[in-house]
Amino acid sequence: MGAKVQAFDPEGLHEARQLLRDVDFKADPYEVATGADALVIITEWDQFRALDLDRVKLLMNAPVLVDLRNIYKPADVRARGFKYASIGR
Repeated sequence: MGAKVQAFDPEGLHEARQLLRDVDFKADPYEVATGADALVIITEWDQFRALDLDRVKLLMNAPVLVDLRNIYKPADVRARGFKYASIGR
């Protein structure tokens, strides 16, 4: 078993590709969400603050969102049907 990691980094793509050679980098966050069992937000870039969460949910295998930057309101995300975890609240 194991995990397949897909990522999108709008700012540090070149550097990230050098450091994380086993990661499959995608063109946008929606491509990352496609077929995912969980989505983890680790940066606060505007692209992540403005996600169409309804679209994200439809693309994922399982609607699980882990928000390490606390950019979403838990009640709002859960109301859309996600299992939601945020760190440090």
